[in-house]
Amino acid sequence: MPSSSPDLASPRPDAPGSGPVLVTGGNGFIGSHIVEALAAGGTAVRVVDRSPTWPGPGSAPAGVETIVGDLNDPAVAAAAVDGVSAVCHQAARVGLGVDFGDAGGYVADNDGATASLLDALWRRGFGGRFVLAGSMVVYGEGRYDCAVHGPVPAGPRLAADLAAGLFDPRCPRAGCGERLRWAAVEESAAPDPRNVYAATKLHQEHLCLLWGREATATVVSLRYHNVYGPRLPRDTPYAGVAALFRSALVAGRAPRVFEDGGQTRDFVHVRDVARANVAALRAESPPPGAYNIASGTPRTVGDLAWTLAGAIEPDLAPLVTGEWRLGDVRHIVASPERAARHLGFRAAISFEDGIRELAAEQTEAG
Repeated sequence: MPSSSPDLASPRPDAPGSGPVLVTGGNGFIGSHIVEALAAGGTAVRVVDRSPTWPGPGSAPAGVETIVGDLNDPAVAAAAVDGVSAVCHQAARVGLGVDFGDAGGYVADNDGATASLLDALWRRGFGGRFVLAGSMVVYGEGRYDCAVHGPVPAGPRLAADLAAGLFDPRCPRAGCGERLRWAAVEESAAPDPRNVYAATKLHQEHLCLLWGREATATVVSLRYHNVYGPRLPRDTPYAGVAALFRSALVAGRAPRVFEDGGQTRDFVHVRDVARANVAALRAESPPPGAYNIASGTPRTVGDLAWTLAGAIEPDLAPLVTGEWRLGDVRHIVASPERAARHLGFRAAISFEDGIRELAAEQTEAG
C-alpha cells in the first residue's frame, strides 16, 4: 500500500504554498461528500459551483469558502484557483441526456468549463495535484471473452438486434456468433465513447492530461462507475438509474427496467467515492492517468431495481419492459486493482448496506 503524504493543509513539494483544496462542483452530489471528507480531516476547502445551495440536509462544514459562478467565466475561474494547493474537479453535466440536442450543453459544461479552469491554472503557474472526476462511460462496452476465440471486442449495438431482444453482444468473428461473457475492464482498455456525455468525459481527460504534462503537474482521473448514496439527485432526464428507480417507487410507480434487466454494472457508494478522491489527493507520487473507482462487486440493473423496491415499496414489483436505448451499453464492470495498488483505495460499503441507507433517506425525506 502506498505511503501517504502530509496532511493536505500542509505544504507539499508538488503544490505551491499551503492554500485550500479547490473542489469544483462542491455543492453537488459527489462534490459535497468530498468537501465533507476533506474538512473532516482538517483540510481547508474552497468550493466553486453554479449553485449557491448545499444539497443538505444541514449545511456545508464550517470554514468552507464558496464562490458562486460558472467556470466558463474567466473571472470566476481565476478567482477559484487563486492560492489553491490542489484541485478536485467534479463540476460536470452528467447522465446520458435526452437526445443529441443536448450536445452543446454537454460540451460547454464539461469541455469548455474544464478548458477555462486549466487556462486559469496555467496562467497562475500552478503545478500541484489535479484530480478529475472521470467516468467509466469512456470505455463504451466493457471487456468480453468468447468461449471459442478468447478476448474479442464488442462492436456497436445494432438497432435491429435490440428490437429483436438480442441484448448481449455476440462474437464478431466470421461464422461464430457465440454469446460473449463480460470480464473486468482495466484502465489500459481502448476508449470507445458511445454517447455525447461519454465523448465529453474522454475529452476532459485528454485536456487535463495534456495540461498536466506541460505544467509538470500530476493529473489523476478517477473513472467513477455507477455512484449512488445520500443526496442522490431527484428524478431528472439526466439522473442515473438508481435515482430514476427510487423516484418511481416513491411516487407509487413500479420502476421500469429496460432490456431484460441483465445489464451488469458496478454500483459504488458516494462516500467510498469521496474517500477515493481524498486518497488520490494524498497519495505519494501516484502514476498519472486513469483509475477505476468501483466496488469490485458487480450487480445487474435488475438486482438494483428489486433491492430498491424491497426496501422502499415491496408491493411494487419492477416492470421489465424490453425497452432499449442505442447509446446504452450492455455490460461494464471494472477492475479496481490499479486504485488499490497506487492510491491505497478499496471500497468499503456493501451494496446491501448502501441501498438500505438510500431507501431510509428517501423514506425520511417523504
